[in-house]
Amino acid sequence: MSDHKASQVLHVKGRVLVGPEEVRDELWVADGRITYRRPAGADGAVTVTGWVLPGLVDAHCHVGLDHHGAVDAATSERQALADREAGALLLRDAGSPADTRWIDDREDLPKIIRAGRHIARPRRYTRNYAHEIEPDELVAYVAREARRGDGWVKLVGDWIDREVGDLTALWPREAVGAAIAEAHRLGARVTAHCFAEDSLRDLVEAGIDCVEHATGLTEDTIPLFAERGVAIVPTLINIATFPSLAAGGEAKFPRWADHMRQLHERRHDTVRAAYDAGIPVFVGTDAGGVLAHGLVADEVAELVKAGIPALDALSATTWGARRWLGRPALEEGAPADLVVYDEDPRADVRVLAGPRRVVLNGRIIG
Repeated sequence: MSDHKASQVLHVKGRVLVGPEEVRDELWVADGRITYRRPAGADGAVTVTGWVLPGLVDAHCHVGLDHHGAVDAATSERQALADREAGALLLRDAGSPADTRWIDDREDLPKIIRAGRHIARPRRYTRNYAHEIEPDELVAYVAREARRGDGWVKLVGDWIDREVGDLTALWPREAVGAAIAEAHRLGARVTAHCFAEDSLRDLVEAGIDCVEHATGLTEDTIPLFAERGVAIVPTLINIATFPSLAAGGEAKFPRWADHMRQLHERRHDTVRAAYDAGIPVFVGTDAGGVLAHGLVADEVAELVKAGIPALDALSATTWGARRWLGRPALEEGAPADLVVYDEDPRADVRVLAGPRRVVLNGRIIG
């Protein structure tokens, strides 16, 4: 942690990217919050200069989780610190069996929006990750996680079916429809892990709010997503692991392996087609299962590689992502969570990989 206390006044100068088109020359930080009016104590302010963005958003990661399941508090802390050092100061935890509520009391760690624990069928997801239940229990478990989470619930929409030898949908349409309706009644949004094509139409027509990965989007379902305003979080740096996964499982599940390779090969085209259709696209790394935390800049770069314009890819981890999650950016009175760079990230998103300063809750962290 820095020695700078949140009560100390900061003067942030340079180019403050308040929004995609709104740029200001300076902002102040007083009592841990942003102001555009010169505050009391400004004469003794610490000055920070550069190109300023809101704290980045990783809208799909897993704090408290690794490939074995829940991790201890020390490991969770290291995960959160890695995100913080990368400038990711707002995390949507897209499913974790660990209790990470203690992080909320740490002003030096990123803010987390939790989706509770994954909900899956027995033997139809990674071991030790999810509540493993049958469809007649789905409404009750969704209600439980809606009450425990921070406004989100995470379903597993598809996974390998060993009897079929390929990805198949987990839930009957009637069960998922009733469960999503219950989550909405309780004020929560619902997202789902989906690699393949089969589950997408039922989930969207049942009222789902977001789909993670969404590699199975096709010309038939893209218009449906766009019409319903269902967001996607592509996690392209995770999708990059599909060929190695396919190679590891090909001997036992050749049909699944071929399917995974196909999904990987068309991943960039899929994301660009979704973007072109007007589907909201947000940045998420899927860190915490297999991937390391702190890779948000890599995911933004992948969106640009897929054909999303740089400014929109930036918005997918800053202004637009924060608006989607209901959290402020660089507005007057907002918590002073911001990242400072040496160069204009709008000109080259690779700038995101090297923040000059990270300010969290008004403290200079890095």
